[in-house]
Amino acid sequence: MKVVRKSLLSGAESAEGIVVVIDVLRAFTCSALMFHYGIEELLLVRTPQEALEIRAKDRSYLVAGEVKGIKVEGFDLGNSPKDIVEMGEQFFRGRKVVLRSSAGTQGVLAASATAREVILGSYVTASAIAKYLRAKDGVDLLVTVLAMGFQAIEKSVEDERCGDYIEHLLTGHPYDHLSAVWDYLTDPYIAKRLRGELAYVPREDVVLAIQRDLFHFVMVGRPAGPYVVVRRIDV
Repeated sequence: MKVVRKSLLSGAESAEGIVVVIDVLRAFTCSALMFHYGIEELLLVRTPQEALEIRAKDRSYLVAGEVKGIKVEGFDLGNSPKDIVEMGEQFFRGRKVVLRSSAGTQGVLAASATAREVILGSYVTASAIAKYLRAKDGVDLLVTVLAMGFQAIEKSVEDERCGDYIEHLLTGHPYDHLSAVWDYLTDPYIAKRLRGELAYVPREDVVLAIQRDLFHFVMVGRPAGPYVVVRRIDV
């Protein structure tokens, strides 16, 4: 197995092999929580307009996501792990969700043009991702670990450190989770969230997103026209 590291939308556009697209804060932590609570399908789109048009045609869809971190007017929910946990299984069981975010979904959509397969990544599913990939291992297996960062244009500590963890699980590359959590907590932008200075990012989101290996499934995306359909695969 060969593991390659890339970042941001520029990295997504050249990603190859099986691509693990990481968005810890917050899209793919949210995605994992929604699958945990029983959604049947996740559809990733580029724009809020696309998401709303899909729901207008099929009212069985919930519409989730954000633009620059803020919930879009008309969406059913934003991009907050706290909100998803509070809604719980009774809200999500059996539903389909359209998701638009500023970083993670953009990375998946871009990478799907050249990738053999795309996996949605965050801390909460990291060990499951590694188990899934090890089952595919071969001399020629190429895995691109892609950290999407802040709005897909600026590297973020949480996505880069999650990439370090997944690389560690796949290759044994050194990883110190205590050091990673300290970097995470002392990052200026994350510190603002913890102090409650960003009203659209609850403090609880930061805590939930750093939890490792909560779920024993992977989220695998496959192109469906201009979108990507994501399914849960238990491992």
